[in-house]
Amino acid sequence: MNILILGAGGREHAFALKLSQSPNVKSLFIAPGNAGTEAIGTNLALDPVDFNAVRAAVIAKEISMVIVGPEAPLVAGIHDYFLNDPQLKSIPVIGPNQAGAQLEGSKDFSKKFMLKHGIPTAQYQTFTKANLAEGYAFLETLQAPYVLKADGLAAGKGVLILDNLTDAKAELKEMLNNEKFGAASSKVVIEEFLAGIELSVFVLTDGVNYKILPSAKDYKRIGEGDTGLNTGGMGAISPVPFADQSFIDKVEARVIIPTIEGLQAEGIDYRGFIFIGLMKVGEDPYVIEYNVRMGDPETEVVIPRIKSDLVDLFNGVAQQTLHEQTFDLTPQTAATVMLVSGGYPEAYEKGKIISGLDLDHPSTLYHAGTSMQNGEVVTQGGRVMAVTSFGATFEEALKTSYATIQQINFDKMYYRNDLGFDLK
Repeated sequence: MNILILGAGGREHAFALKLSQSPNVKSLFIAPGNAGTEAIGTNLALDPVDFNAVRAAVIAKEISMVIVGPEAPLVAGIHDYFLNDPQLKSIPVIGPNQAGAQLEGSKDFSKKFMLKHGIPTAQYQTFTKANLAEGYAFLETLQAPYVLKADGLAAGKGVLILDNLTDAKAELKEMLNNEKFGAASSKVVIEEFLAGIELSVFVLTDGVNYKILPSAKDYKRIGEGDTGLNTGGMGAISPVPFADQSFIDKVEARVIIPTIEGLQAEGIDYRGFIFIGLMKVGEDPYVIEYNVRMGDPETEVVIPRIKSDLVDLFNGVAQQTLHEQTFDLTPQTAATVMLVSGGYPEAYEKGKIISGLDLDHPSTLYHAGTSMQNGEVVTQGGRVMAVTSFGATFEEALKTSYATIQQINFDKMYYRNDLGFDLK
């Protein structure tokens, strides 16, 4: 079969590499892809939210399945677009419809969903500029730190955690009155702060049945010791050492099953990934957020640990026979370290030649922000490459990734040396 992957990052490269290993794949297309995906499939220069362009490519390339990597096309309704088109409706789209995508597309929707279906989460209220004064009053009832979340998609930058009440009020005003995050902050969710340690659990579902994928922990801050600005992710480890089977059983009983049943109760035919961002408070799981796709760089440690044929699993999602598919994982730990451009997540330069890619590495290199220029692989984004390795422990896996990084170079390359510091 011919498969189209939508997206351009490390997540999409990880999907492409795994799918390329399946005997069920004839041709693999990635739109728009990067220099890494170009080596294992055919890149298509189109925007994943340009549905007419996607439609033309699907028909021209005789695509049999579409894998949606990023959230934007899902929130914009690409799955619905296919279902409503006579020529496309029989082609499976791995990713939820627009109603299901609201779990990520609207923080207010997801919080209401959690409360309605008894899923543990932080207390919250939602505000607009029409009731800004009530937002101030609600902040005064909370203890620091204060959590403010833009309701809509804000490219991972719409969450603020502030230690000072005056600052929290000022930022709330900036978000609502001055559109700090554009239309995404026309509504703002204010939450109580949960003290604990974060992790993510991933689920693949056909709307009725599900498989629990490996847990992962990523590192968002640019600086070591989790300091500095938030990024799209500086690395990840899977599985999470503190998430033992007893804890995962609690996640399944208290979060996963109520989520799947809640979607069914809402009449949402959800087929795809559910990314569950969790806070472990004591020994109990609380949901921080849902995403409706795999995370990045978590994909670069979760997908490599799956030994089963990913095409079989995706066919199970499409045909609602996921429970019939085998699902095997490697017991090894995977760790990935993200190489980023100097200056990221603020201003950075592109077009830096990346050297050392042709050497014999013990790690897998997942391209995130790269492109081909005059026959050379060059930097194209802030997050450039994820270096993933296996080991018996996360320390062993990280040691291998850091050794590989010593063989790779581009001007002003930066990465964190302390991943896993909070797991020891």
